[in-house]
Amino acid sequence: MKIYKLLIVFLFLIFTSWSSFSQNYPNKPIRLIVPFPPGGVADIIARPLAENLSSLLGQSVIIENKAGATGTIGASFVANSAPDGYTLLLGTSNEIAMSPSLFKTLPYDPNKAFTPISPVGEFPNVLVVGPHLPVKSFNDFLSLIRKDPGKISFASSGTGSTNHLTAVLFANQAKLSIQHVPYKGGGPAVADLLGGHVDALFATLPSAIAQIKAGKLQALAVTGEYRSSLLPDVPTIRELGIIGVSVTTWNGVLGPANISPVIVQQINKAIATIVSQQNFKDKMQSVGVEAISSQPQEFLIRIRGEYEKWSNLVRGSNLILD
Repeated sequence: MKIYKLLIVFLFLIFTSWSSFSQNYPNKPIRLIVPFPPGGVADIIARPLAENLSSLLGQSVIIENKAGATGTIGASFVANSAPDGYTLLLGTSNEIAMSPSLFKTLPYDPNKAFTPISPVGEFPNVLVVGPHLPVKSFNDFLSLIRKDPGKISFASSGTGSTNHLTAVLFANQAKLSIQHVPYKGGGPAVADLLGGHVDALFATLPSAIAQIKAGKLQALAVTGEYRSSLLPDVPTIRELGIIGVSVTTWNGVLGPANISPVIVQQINKAIATIVSQQNFKDKMQSVGVEAISSQPQEFLIRIRGEYEKWSNLVRGSNLILD
């Protein structure tokens, strides 16, 4: 009985000190880690997000790009940071739900190393082909792949990226043989696609929309549940008869495991305010991103569901790497 009372007192003291610390948050600048190079989709989302968070939280939110290994270097840095709310990750599907399932060893457990706070935006991938490819439609492209199995090359921004695993999922569902060509980032992949060195790419919509609008890349299909308002004439893959290739990439804010729930709710509330603002929505929509938010528990459920989905694909395709 005495031990039980001591435990109650101990937990009360922890909760009291936790709440006291949380009430002073934030009292110094916050680092928002972007696990990709400057200029990419994550950066496009991070900059207006950081600016608005700074205003709402009353402290500077400083963006730090820690790129490498398809986002896992930046994610690892955050996972190993103090859970005080001053180091946050603008995470993506890549390093949280996709890449981790590929590697036998990883410096963090995606299901335990983070505190999900809220998604910020989501967008589909778009199947694009280079100007050198003699196709005018999705069906033309399928016929070309089936005519020469294993010859048509799909670029990606790296092994385990959304471009890569979407292509694997597409090939599995459509029973196709394709060639994967990984690059160190989306920029080099698009550059080689434009130069005719590779044939196709499941590009993230924000990274390809300018080239599509300029007529330099041909968009054949989008991977979302619905057509994109930026590409209303481009059908979804589901519309074209390929089932099971519904893929949307998200960007969201996470922290290290065990952040105070009070701090989590404070940041979550700020994000919900930001994504509801019309100017933020418009800025995101202009590059093909839909601004979204959710409660932390909903975000956690989404992450776990996607991790399971991609893990099953990786295991079934024998893609696990050392």
